[in-house]
Amino acid sequence: MQPAISNGQQIRYSKTKKRFSLGTAFMYIVLTAWSLTTIYPLFWIFNNSFKESRDVMNKSFSLAWDPVLTNYTTAFDRINIGKSYLNSIIMSGSTVIFVLLFGGLAAYVLSRFNFRGKRVIYSILYATLLVPAFATVVPVYELLIKTSLVNTYWGLILPQTAGNLTFAILVIAGYMSTIAKELEEAAFIDGCNRWQMFMKIFMPVSRPVFASVTIFVFLWSYNDLFSALIFVSKESVRPIVALLSEISSQYGTDFGLMATAVTLTVLPILLIYLFISKFIEQGLTEGAVKG
Repeated sequence: MQPAISNGQQIRYSKTKKRFSLGTAFMYIVLTAWSLTTIYPLFWIFNNSFKESRDVMNKSFSLAWDPVLTNYTTAFDRINIGKSYLNSIIMSGSTVIFVLLFGGLAAYVLSRFNFRGKRVIYSILYATLLVPAFATVVPVYELLIKTSLVNTYWGLILPQTAGNLTFAILVIAGYMSTIAKELEEAAFIDGCNRWQMFMKIFMPVSRPVFASVTIFVFLWSYNDLFSALIFVSKESVRPIVALLSEISSQYGTDFGLMATAVTLTVLPILLIYLFISKFIEQGLTEGAVKG
C-alpha cells in the first residue's frame, strides 16, 4: 500500500517539475543555438569542399547534390598536402610525446616529494605563463641557427615542447596530488622503485589528465602557424597550417580548393578528440578536487 500524498506535497512536486522542465528547455535552446554556431560552419566548409569554385561563389549555402572530388585530388597531387600532413603528424606527435614524458616526470616529483625550493619552482612555473610566446621568438631563433636546427623537424619540436611544458606540469601535478598515498605505500611494499611506480601506477591512474593534456598540446602545436612560418619555412618540412596559409595566398580565387584544405586541416583534430573525449572532462575536473 503506497503512502498518501497531501495536497501541499503535490503542489510542491508540480512546481518543482515545472521549474525543472523550464530549466531543461532553456538549456536545450542554448545548447542548440551554440551547436548551430559551432557545427554549421564546419559542415559548410565540408559541403563546399565538394563543389567547384564557381559553385561555391554562386551557391555557397546549397547542398552539394553532385559532389566532385577534383579538389581533393588537386590537394594531394598539385599541392602535395600529404607531405605536409606527415610533417604535422611527426612534429605535433613528437611534441606531445616529449611533453607527456618530461612534464609527467616533473609533475610526479612536484606532487609527491617535499623538498626545499618547491614553492619557488611553482612560482617560476606560474610566472612563465605570463610571458608571451612572441617575446621568445628572437632568442629561440638565434639558438636554432647556432645549432643548425632551422628548417628541420627539431626546429619546431623543441620550441613547442618547451612552450607547452609549463601547462602540462601544472595540470598533471594538480591531478597526481589527489592520488591516495596508500597506493604509493602499497607499491613500495611490493618492491617498486620510483621509475616503476611512475610507469605502472601513476601513469595508468592519471590517464584522464594525460588525455586532456594530449588534446590541448596537440591542438596548440598543430595550429601554431606563427612558429611554423618562422622556424620551418622550408617546403620539405612545412606543416599543414603553413601550407594552408600558402594556399590562401596563391590559390585565393579557388574557393573549392581552399575549403578542401581547411577540411583536411581540421579532420585530424576531430578524430583525435573523438578517440579520447571520454577522458577530457574527467581529467579537467578531478585534478582540481582534493580527496
